[in-house]
Amino acid sequence: MKCPICKKEVTDLKYRPFCCKRCADIDLANWFNEEYRFQATEIDEKDLEELEKNCPQQDED
Repeated sequence: MKCPICKKEVTDLKYRPFCCKRCADIDLANWFNEEYRFQATEIDEKDLEELEKNCPQQDED
């Protein structure tokens, strides 16, 4: 397995999937700085109503 940040081979499983604490910290900083993004899909009212109808309600604590 290769580290997703530096592409070195991961030999120590302590920071898996990263090779070291430094690469794990770089990844965390990327999340904090909003450098990772994924596309969201808009849900229209009809789809929302269908989801609410088919999903059981959970009790709020």
